[in-house]
Amino acid sequence: MPKMKTHKGAAKRFKKTGSGKFKRAHAYHSHILTKKDSKRKRRLRQTTLVNAVEVKKLKKLLPYA
Repeated sequence: MPKMKTHKGAAKRFKKTGSGKFKRAHAYHSHILTKKDSKRKRRLRQTTLVNAVEVKKLKKLLPYA
C-alpha cells in the first residue's frame, strides 16, 4: 500500500496537542486592525482548539500529525 499524503495546507494551519486535540489560530487578525479595539486584537492573538465536529476531517487531512 502506498503511504497517505499529508495535506500541506492543513499542516501549516493546525498543530496537534499532547492530548490529541488540534489547535488553530483565530481569523480576522491580519488587516483592518485600526477599527478593532485592543481587547479584541489581544484575544485574536491567542490560539484556540478546533471544534470537535471538525476533528474527524482534520484526522484525514493530517494522518501523521
